[in-house]
Amino acid sequence: MASVITHLSPIHRGRLITAAQLRALLPPSGSALGLVLETRQALSRIVAREDARLALIVGPCSVHDARAALDYARRLAPLRDAYRDALEIVMRVYLEKPRTTLGWKGLINDPNLDGSSRIDEGLQRARQLLIDIHALGVPAATEFLDLMTVRYVDDLISWAAIGARTTESPMHRQAASGLALPIGFKNGTDGNVKVAIDALSVARAPHHYLTVSMDGRIEAASSRGNPAAHVVLRGGRKPNYDRASVDAVCDALERARLVPSVVIDASHGNSGKVARAQVDVCTDIAARIADGETRIAGVMVESNLAPGRQDIVSGTPLAYGQSVTDECLGWNDTVELIRLLARAVRTQRRTALFRGAQASRALSDDQGGSLERTH
Repeated sequence: MASVITHLSPIHRGRLITAAQLRALLPPSGSALGLVLETRQALSRIVAREDARLALIVGPCSVHDARAALDYARRLAPLRDAYRDALEIVMRVYLEKPRTTLGWKGLINDPNLDGSSRIDEGLQRARQLLIDIHALGVPAATEFLDLMTVRYVDDLISWAAIGARTTESPMHRQAASGLALPIGFKNGTDGNVKVAIDALSVARAPHHYLTVSMDGRIEAASSRGNPAAHVVLRGGRKPNYDRASVDAVCDALERARLVPSVVIDASHGNSGKVARAQVDVCTDIAARIADGETRIAGVMVESNLAPGRQDIVSGTPLAYGQSVTDECLGWNDTVELIRLLARAVRTQRRTALFRGAQASRALSDDQGGSLERTH
């Protein structure tokens, strides 16, 4: 005989502010919208390899402290300007945290880090943080995890990831097709890159699907496809940032009639979740870029003000600027990585110019010799 359910856990319901209302309450400035548009266009050209610079998505694994996040953005702003010729630097402002099992779910879901799940407060804090970061001249990147929250913040996002756990989700693929910003699809947690390449084909196509409108209603949406969707290599059972892995995925992209271009996540499966290993990953990538590798369009790095990570313990103050999720590089190592990657791009550019000049001279000499022979 089937068991009878006699008790259900209570579901706490609360009516939230709509995306339209929150945008009206916390509107973006004209300069913020201009920065978003400019950065989206730059990143789209970079992933299409029409711009030889490198995209660098760098910042905390997940933001939990707005004050520390603004401190990070304030330090990042001058580096973004100093290395603009080589890098398009965008700050990771991850507002939701995907969990394999249990744990803190991110600033939007639990802004007070105490399990109270004040999502109404989290949405407002998240949007205000994005506004404040843009006021410093720094664009933002995030991961779109819960599609219900996208409209609350997407006007202030220049690049977004679809994570390894959601790359296969039809809803996320369709939603990406209707977003006017570059979207990176990560390979699966087991290292399966095919699911990400399949996602590109879906996201680049037009769709009709159900979505939540700005005023909180369910509506039918139509999309034209997202031409800036691309693959992010984040490792799996083994790292996949190496030359052979990039060759393999770029060959597969060409067979699918897509641009052979990838972004590499230096963390997660590529670093074994050891923050310092990101230095080794980026050093290897930088050497290949300096040597002429042009198919790597970007790099992702998990970084914070203080190195390492910490647990959230009730009644115990948190260390300032240190991650409460994945461990991150500290600020000093981050600065060195930024310099390393910028030097690699600049070296590649100088080498390409030198080789171009050599080829031009050789062609000129050959044409001159041909002209002499004709006379």
